[in-house]
Amino acid sequence: MNEQAQSGLAAKSDTATIPGAIAVASGKGGVGKTWLAITLAQALARNGERVVLFDGDLGLANVDIQLGLTPAIDLGTALERQLPLSRAATASSAGFDVIAGRSGSGGLANMPLHRLAILTTGLREVATLYDRVIIDLGAGIDRPVRLMAALCAIALVVANDEPTTLTDAYALIKMLTADQAPCRVGIVVNSAQDAAQGRQTYATLAKACNNFLKLDPPLLGIVRRDPKVKDAIRAQAPLLTRHPGSIAAQDVEALAGQIPLIDLT
Repeated sequence: MNEQAQSGLAAKSDTATIPGAIAVASGKGGVGKTWLAITLAQALARNGERVVLFDGDLGLANVDIQLGLTPAIDLGTALERQLPLSRAATASSAGFDVIAGRSGSGGLANMPLHRLAILTTGLREVATLYDRVIIDLGAGIDRPVRLMAALCAIALVVANDEPTTLTDAYALIKMLTADQAPCRVGIVVNSAQDAAQGRQTYATLAKACNNFLKLDPPLLGIVRRDPKVKDAIRAQAPLLTRHPGSIAAQDVEALAGQIPLIDLT
């Protein structure tokens, strides 16, 4: 089965998004996507929401590493034993639950379509237990990335000012558009020197989307460059716990405040 046929089959299987689900995606690795997903999950949990963070990077999972967690059951184990995904949910000190992936597992990264369908069904079941599901997607435009993005009501595409990052972010948005994914796509500029540079980075990406895709994805947040982020990652501690007053923490909290507004539009 070719890629186009697989995408079409997935689209026919279930086109409804999961209410409250957010995909955090990037066309290229190394833009801080996983860190952003973790920090956003903590910010939403602090706002009183029941949040679960699903590590959807099926080949290079590392949410548990960044949080210093050692889950008794990870995603791979749950799938192998045919357990409900809720059995893999592990409470974190940051106030939200985590369904950890299995780093370096080629078996998950190359999951066939029927197993992906089982996984997405499991995610829908898990979503009934929470107010918010955040899916930290793998970087790129592969089938699992697009299929899980299509489950979500909102897809946050994370980019920075590097030209290759912008090119790959555009490619991801283009593929989601070609798939007719029902998620609302928004842009988050990470590691910006300041707000002005963040807006300039967004404008470059938005111009390409408008010129070639006739889309105007909104700018949902700018996260300024902050050395406290690297410190928190090294310490395997959530930023809002370790450095709650840092500028990056403030920016992600502002992003979290935008999410309910998107839900209502």
